[in-house]
Amino acid sequence: MPISSFMGLETSLRGLLAQQRALDVTTHNIANADRAGYTRQTAVLAAAPALSVAGALQNGATGQLGQGVDVQAYQRLRDAFADLQYRAANMTSGDGSARANALDQVDDAFGEPSDTGLNAALSSFFDSWDALAANPESSAAKQVVVGTATTLASAFNALDGRLAALAGNASQEYADLTGPTGAVMSSATELQQLNVAIRDAVQGGGSPNDLLDRRDQILDNLSALGQVSVTDVGNGMISVQFGDAASPLVDANNAVNPPAGMTAPGGRLGALLSVQTTIAGYRTSLDQVATQLSNGVSAALGGATFFSGATAGTLAVTATAATLPTTATGATGGNELARAVAALRGGAAQSAYADLVHTMGADTATADRAAQTGKALVDAADARRQSTNGVSLDEEMTNMVRFQRGYQASARAMSTMDEMLDVLINRTGKVGL
Repeated sequence: MPISSFMGLETSLRGLLAQQRALDVTTHNIANADRAGYTRQTAVLAAAPALSVAGALQNGATGQLGQGVDVQAYQRLRDAFADLQYRAANMTSGDGSARANALDQVDDAFGEPSDTGLNAALSSFFDSWDALAANPESSAAKQVVVGTATTLASAFNALDGRLAALAGNASQEYADLTGPTGAVMSSATELQQLNVAIRDAVQGGGSPNDLLDRRDQILDNLSALGQVSVTDVGNGMISVQFGDAASPLVDANNAVNPPAGMTAPGGRLGALLSVQTTIAGYRTSLDQVATQLSNGVSAALGGATFFSGATAGTLAVTATAATLPTTATGATGGNELARAVAALRGGAAQSAYADLVHTMGADTATADRAAQTGKALVDAADARRQSTNGVSLDEEMTNMVRFQRGYQASARAMSTMDEMLDVLINRTGKVGL
């Protein structure tokens, strides 16, 4: 087919439009440089379809004449493997931060070492028995024993109550996050809506980059709560498996399923479940301390009942100053029972409590270190990811200059072609002009 005299203008126009669109993308990147979740975009330029020109070659064969450049796509610069690494690190960080926060509160509940903790109450209790052994006939000394015992029982009750409350808080937070209006289901609903919007755009030949950014941001946020696995189901849609739930959070049919039946979801939710088990273990150990104390005092008093209650939460004092025995013989000044109770200082009950505090402290320190490590890992993973999908203002400024020069070159080519056509149309055949 013959070549139009205006073909050069069309080719130059394509160059102008392509460079202008690439410059628009650069402007979009700069405008969103500080927006969380934004992925850098680029205009993918490709040669326009060549024009077949019959007889264009010297041998009479058909030639392919280029027609300039077109924008093939507006592409996100995203690394799927970097996303996987970031979400794995974010899950670890979510687990570590939730566990450290909960155990720090447990550590505050114990309040050891301090003058108001359970260990101080135990020491005061045994001090009162030492004082009673020194003056076994004193009603005031007996009243002090009953008073310190009541304070000790209250300390057991209060500590057990604080631990129960912390476990309840973890349970409630888990229920809130996974409930119908919680963060997990809200994210699932938005993912479902984004799936539809992205599918429609893809089927229409579009590039829904901003919608894809929002979907990836939701997945990033979910990864802090639990393990996230994503499967591409075609047409831009995905299914999402969350934690160890029996059904996908968003399945291949784009249906939303509540995250039911999870036992080890990972992330923050996994930590909330694990912390409840850990606190239950602390309460069991505290119950054992209370039982050892109650049984030990009763045995030292020759079988007399001093404390009642089988757990730390129910421990109470049943003895009174009038019924408190100091001797089994009835002899005036006898103090062998008081000395026997005082001798329990540093025994099984206090040793068991010291072991419990040591275990709790070690668990808290381990959780704090894990939280710090998790934060460092997620920061490193994010830095690696940002090296690909983050916006570098220096690079965008370089691109801006590059596209500007390309635009100017296309404009110069168009001006040159215009001058040629002006000579051809207005001056051809006018000799001497």
